[in-house]
Amino acid sequence: MNKRQIALKRAESLRDTIADYLKAKESIPRGMGAAEQEKYERQKAKILAHLGATEENWNDYKWQLKNRIFDLDTLLQIIKLEDDEVQAVREVGEQFRWGISPYYLALIDEDNKYDPIKLQAIPTKAELLVGGQADPMGEEYTNPAGSITRRYPDRVIINVTNQCAMYCRHCQRRRNIGSKDFHTTRKKLEESIAYIRSNPEIRDVLVTGGDALMLADSTLDWLLGELHAIPSVDYVRLGTRVLVTMPQRITDSLVEILKKYPPLFINTQFNHPKEITKEAKAACDKLVNAGIPLGNQAVLLNGINNDKYVMRLLNQELLKLRVRPYYIFHAKDVVGTKHFNTSVDDGIEIMEYLRGYTSGMAIPTYIINAPGGYGKTPIAPEYLISRGKRTVKIRTWEGRVFDYPNEPTAELKDILEG
Repeated sequence: MNKRQIALKRAESLRDTIADYLKAKESIPRGMGAAEQEKYERQKAKILAHLGATEENWNDYKWQLKNRIFDLDTLLQIIKLEDDEVQAVREVGEQFRWGISPYYLALIDEDNKYDPIKLQAIPTKAELLVGGQADPMGEEYTNPAGSITRRYPDRVIINVTNQCAMYCRHCQRRRNIGSKDFHTTRKKLEESIAYIRSNPEIRDVLVTGGDALMLADSTLDWLLGELHAIPSVDYVRLGTRVLVTMPQRITDSLVEILKKYPPLFINTQFNHPKEITKEAKAACDKLVNAGIPLGNQAVLLNGINNDKYVMRLLNQELLKLRVRPYYIFHAKDVVGTKHFNTSVDDGIEIMEYLRGYTSGMAIPTYIINAPGGYGKTPIAPEYLISRGKRTVKIRTWEGRVFDYPNEPTAELKDILEG
């Protein structure tokens, strides 16, 4: 067999390894697929008619924010729910707040009881399951000043608001949501800034909430300006889900403010390919074209994306938006969200079927947050099988096993002078 024949045989075997995915992805709904776009436009028209609004209103984030749906009667006039679902919303609403932006509501397929958008947005009876913790990350014990959370030597979080465009049913901070929206006071923000200024080892600041982009443009401008002026702060990150739940928030005026303070990074949370829509793409384009890098921090959620094909497609679609898959977070043990929890095996299987099967750019890091706020712990399939004095045994993405040299590292100067 010559070299070309060997190469062709190898190419054929590689084609066989992806056949199952190519077949499976055809059945995964995508936000920019023709069928999903048609459903979205139909739901959007229904919502606009019910609220007596216009296309101009729809594209105005302030209108979207003002018209979030918080009550069951309004919800039932827009989408169909079965009797048991209606009762669940009533019962859950007595314990936990819920609210949905008109935009995100329009993405729901009302004919699918287990639609991945619906499950993230509308309460179900599973939220009443016993168990979970209010603060599994121990944030109340890692708050040295203001609204700061500090878990690492060189970086901190500033929590700036409890407000979101949509209150995700899997929210890790639902203890902060309460019954009404409020932003962190200027006094607490100033105290947070003073703490960062007086601790020069802090070089990385994450502004989050709630949703960082729920702050007014003027407040964001002030806060980013203050952080940018601290010499020891190398860069700032913003945590936001508005790219997914209310992309209208990414206005030209907001982008003009954000691009004043480089280097600035934005991390968002797309959890399913159905969330990747034309509107989401337009919002991402504005930010990337302004020089703001985007990363995605998906949450591994039972019944939504704990599937090797769904997650592979999600990450590939994100790269089309110029959003780099950054993390897959294992869901935390939060009260009211236990039904979303998966096994760690689910996460490892997903990682197993990303490595080698798709571009390295489409492979995030699978993370478990250690209890009590002790930080992110990366979890991965085992590719290092064993270590010897002179060799290591490794496993490839296809399951092939090889011995690989593991010679002790000599000092470079000894090699050069020897």
